[in-house]
Amino acid sequence: MKKFDVEITETLQRKVSVEAASQEDAERMVTQAWNNQDYVLDSGDFTGVGFKTVGEHELAETRTMDVLLVQPNAYPKKISVGTELEDLQAMVGGDIEVTYPFEDEVAIILNESGKINGLPLNRAIYTEDGDMQDIYAGDFLVVGLTEDDFGSLTSEQMQKFEEQFHQPRCSFVWVAASWRFRFRMTW
Repeated sequence: MKKFDVEITETLQRKVSVEAASQEDAERMVTQAWNNQDYVLDSGDFTGVGFKTVGEHELAETRTMDVLLVQPNAYPKKISVGTELEDLQAMVGGDIEVTYPFEDEVAIILNESGKINGLPLNRAIYTEDGDMQDIYAGDFLVVGLTEDDFGSLTSEQMQKFEEQFHQPRCSFVWVAASWRFRFRMTW
């Protein structure tokens, strides 16, 4: 499929009569009157139309993928999103960071500055042993992986990660200096 730029030229024409000493004077007088809007051509003065192709462009194929959008304090939802960097940045609200916290062929795409910029905490990620590995801030996407790019989640992956992130809650442990503080928060 291609995109074409087509120029449309409509021709309006009106004959006016003026008394003048010369052809140049007559044209100057009519030009001045037209500039002063004494003559305004409209659809009644239409005499023709022309169409001319002035450009041709190849259209880039727009690719989308079916992914899981996980937002703070909300249930995950299946969405279709473009595969271009700009599409992914728009979904997470800034530059992206990609993590691979699971053995499944999936990735997490999130805002790389979410915590620094104070985005709302979203979900915690746990190891297989149940230890908290990280906590994400702001919106994030769960996407499938292909041989060389991001792709759609399979229906099984979609179901698995919707269930995993279904409840909008988070838990974390804070260890500071030589003191151990355990702080558990659930929402």
